[in-house]
Amino acid sequence: MATATTSFPGAYLRVPPKNGVRNALFSQPILSLRLNSKTPISLKSLNSLKFSRNSTNFLLFKNSGQFKKGSKSGSFVVRCDASGGSRVLGESAGSMLGRDLEALIQKARDYKKEYGDSFVSVEHLVLAFAQDKRFGKQLFSDFQISEKSLRSAIQAVRGRQSVIDQDPEGKYEALEKYGKDLTTMAREGKLDPVIGRDDEIRRCIQILSRRTKNNPVLIGEPGVGKTAIAEGLAQRIVEGDVPQALMNRKLISLDMGALIAGAKYRGEFEDRLKAVLKEVTDAEGQTILFIDEIHTVVGAGATNGAMDAGNLLKPMLGRGELRCIGATTLDEYRKYIEKDPALERRFQQVYVDQPSVEDTISILRGLRERYELHHGVRISDGALVEAAMLSDRYISGRFLPDKAIDLVDEAAAKLKMEITSKPTALDEINRSVLKFEMERLSLTNDTDKASKERLNRLDAELSLLKEKQAELTEQWEHEKSVMTRIQSIKEEIDRVNIEIQQAEREYDLNRAAELKYGSLNSLQRQLESAEKELDEYMKSGKSMLREEVTGTDIAEIVSKWTGIPLSKLQQSEREKLLHLEEELHRRVVGQDPAVTAVAEAIQRSRAGLSDPHRPIASFMFMGPTGVGKTELAKALASYLFNTEDALVRIDMSEYMEKFAVSRLIGAPPGYVGYEEGGQLTEIVRRRPYAVILFDEIEKAHADVFNVFLQILDDGRVTDSQGRTVSFTNTVIIMTSNVGSQYILNAADDETTSKEVTYEKIKQRVMDAARSIFRPEFMNRVDEYIVFQPLDRDQINSIVRLQLQRVQSRIADRKMSIQVTDAAVQLLGSLGYDPNYGARPVKRVIQQYVENEIAKGILRGEFKEEDCILVDTEVTAYSNGQLPQQKLLFRKLEPDSGSSSEEAKQAVSPL
Repeated sequence: MATATTSFPGAYLRVPPKNGVRNALFSQPILSLRLNSKTPISLKSLNSLKFSRNSTNFLLFKNSGQFKKGSKSGSFVVRCDASGGSRVLGESAGSMLGRDLEALIQKARDYKKEYGDSFVSVEHLVLAFAQDKRFGKQLFSDFQISEKSLRSAIQAVRGRQSVIDQDPEGKYEALEKYGKDLTTMAREGKLDPVIGRDDEIRRCIQILSRRTKNNPVLIGEPGVGKTAIAEGLAQRIVEGDVPQALMNRKLISLDMGALIAGAKYRGEFEDRLKAVLKEVTDAEGQTILFIDEIHTVVGAGATNGAMDAGNLLKPMLGRGELRCIGATTLDEYRKYIEKDPALERRFQQVYVDQPSVEDTISILRGLRERYELHHGVRISDGALVEAAMLSDRYISGRFLPDKAIDLVDEAAAKLKMEITSKPTALDEINRSVLKFEMERLSLTNDTDKASKERLNRLDAELSLLKEKQAELTEQWEHEKSVMTRIQSIKEEIDRVNIEIQQAEREYDLNRAAELKYGSLNSLQRQLESAEKELDEYMKSGKSMLREEVTGTDIAEIVSKWTGIPLSKLQQSEREKLLHLEEELHRRVVGQDPAVTAVAEAIQRSRAGLSDPHRPIASFMFMGPTGVGKTELAKALASYLFNTEDALVRIDMSEYMEKFAVSRLIGAPPGYVGYEEGGQLTEIVRRRPYAVILFDEIEKAHADVFNVFLQILDDGRVTDSQGRTVSFTNTVIIMTSNVGSQYILNAADDETTSKEVTYEKIKQRVMDAARSIFRPEFMNRVDEYIVFQPLDRDQINSIVRLQLQRVQSRIADRKMSIQVTDAAVQLLGSLGYDPNYGARPVKRVIQQYVENEIAKGILRGEFKEEDCILVDTEVTAYSNGQLPQQKLLFRKLEPDSGSSSEEAKQAVSPL
């Protein structure tokens, strides 16, 4: 037997029993109780009729005075079955229904039959109450609400829905609950302007005008503007700039998250979705559905034995009953939609490409006013151009215009934060005033003469500081007030423009003219006056605040995102770049061609002349061990990032096997480590601006070089998860020992000039490299640099560099060292070995210098503030042995006489 349950939450009036008659329940409070529930249909209907909740409650309780003082309040539940019987449940169980309440419920049953519903619902009770001769009719009459207007209001909320279960209100106005009306938002000016994308919008209109399968799906990379195309279509519908088939249509964005949220029981999600689809079909083509991230409908709400949202949509999509616009990314479309051919064929693909830099600049110019209004700052055109160009070149893994818009947004937010914070000059004065006041407070209790003099000086300084503080505070507050006034005027202008557009759409030309030539003109004059005042203040040089976002602000944000030093090339930066070669020479000794080539490549890149689609530079350093190949890479990383830790070093001897390629770019699907990514690709994704050193490249397996081909040529590589990693901001350095024997053999030939010898060595080394590396790999390397063996003079220079490092380490103990030329010569001769380059120098200094100094410190011979002199002495051996030199360590006394002066003159500068 079908039953219906009607609940009345809150208070009701109960008449005390009299003469054995049970409690009687009456109908007068019902309307008040239903009005106080959350969002029932009665509340929305009566609100639409301008029916006041407060006045209703007042009238109800005013008329309740006819009941006796013993009347009590509570709640009750009436269960009505299909046979016409009614029972009271809950805390009022056992009470009888009053005649008026019984009549009300019976009248509600009649309305239920009239509407063809299966359950007695709230709207039936409201209609019945409106016919209550005792009280309800009079109440509705007082508000001049007729039965016809009440029915119309209820019908507007119900639509074509029927009451077929115990929660009918959950299905009323489903589109309003689970969607956003984009056309209404466009009419109210809440959507950002859409610049360009005319072809894509025109293609969507063309597909929507079809008879069947009129469902476009926007496919593109994240951030290219798929959702903006739907918003642009909504704006065109509002402006009437669409064909007749789309005139006055509503574009509703469906929120799948809201649709699924709270659907606890089986079938609840399907009920909600069916209610949404029913409203769309009942609108008979007047409503267009937009589902962002449409791949989420595949599998949404599916449980064991239940259909998902995609299967519910299929019949309506194919017959043309539902016009739907979808949006998703290429990857998600392939992963979810293409796997269901029946769903895919019901959509027509519209591919949305990334806009060009020029188009992005146009988009940013169109959005500039919105961001200026939100942040209360001005954005220069140069900042917009910088945002488009720098984001395109330096921010990889994201797409235009999204990344350029984010740059402008963050730069404007940063400037707004500076405006609302205290300026540095004022903050420093405030701290100084606080410090002086604390000092003055501590001196007030002292009576000595010095304290009084200091107190007098403090009072004078404090007086001057407070005057300056008051002046700066007033200046800052004035600037802030002018900027705040400008922002409020701009907000008012924006509101008036929206009203003008609304009036023009409604053909209220008088109102539009009044706003355009009255209010708008007045506001624009106020804005010009305020901006002129601010500009004059800025030009006077007294300004403490900036109110315009410039290209420098954009470059700083890019630098923070990527770690790339993109600040404008100021004079100091230019000088530093011009002297880059000299700075590298200070650390790398004797390799002039290598240093020059590297310095020129960096200079080209920082000046913006390098190819933006290739790495900054790619080098192969060839030469014997210990001649400075790795040291040059470290010096370059230290220059670019102020730390050697920025050098990404990959030892290619670990990639000798065929399968080692997966360690660079990631394991393929199904293998262990697939989720972790590759060692090379993950490092570059996290630090896109780096010096990457591939040490001993010739030891890698031949298949590894296939990865290098695309890195060196296109500046990118795709990892195992399909992500493209950009190498366009990296310096690629590869080291190799190929042909080292030719270099060492040629070093002994002293008959030819150094330049001729170098050319011969390079030719032989290149021949050896061609025999090992494939031509397509060698052709992609920018420059091959052959490192020459180090001679004795260069080894002596390296000794001095290493001794400088010893000096910096013992400086922490407040000690210093001085080394004579003779000691440098001796250490150089001990560390010289053409076959091993400069590597033995480290061992020699560790053995003969660091060990001896450490022993002297432990014995107490050298203490803090001491200067250690490293000299040599000649030792003669017995039994006819030749005299030999050895190092001598002693403390250099500040006043030790002429011998000390002679030693100082022989000291080699470190």
